Amino acid sequence: MNANELFKHWVDVRNGLFQTLDKLTDAQLDFRPREGLWSLKETVCHIASTEEGWFRYAVTHELPGWEAADFKASDYPTGVAVKMLLADVHARTQAYFAGDADAMMYQMITLPWGEQISLGGVVWHVLEHEIHHRGEVYLMLGLMGLEAPDV
Repeated sequence: MNANELFKHWVDVRNGLFQTLDKLTDAQLDFRPREGLWSLKETVCHIASTEEGWFRYAVTHELPGWEAADFKASDYPTGVAVKMLLADVHARTQAYFAGDADAMMYQMITLPWGEQISLGGVVWHVLEHEIHHRGEVYLMLGLMGLEAPDV
């Protein structure tokens, strides 16, 4: 799969998440399957935090550490605010790959903890992470008696 196909798939995944957020009231974003688990909104903020952390800390070193990419759900009280967070974070990722994304996928980078990985490996990891947590969000919809978008 080339970079264009990969990023197109990521757009499809993100659109499914946006469709879900559009179905929910701001109060429903606070749904928590049980005490001790993340709320729906916390799960979505975690998706944004992970993308920000991997690309702005681990790859570009623009951030001093993972904690700088930790978006708190309390700072995003509405569905619109959560969607804007996701869009802003992803716009930075897309801007980073605005050049020859196919060639960039093979670029080896050294992570802050010393491991080497291809940039494509990071993209796959972050996309797979989003798909995983989007599945959790869809499960939460079912627990609330709502229907998840078709994938």
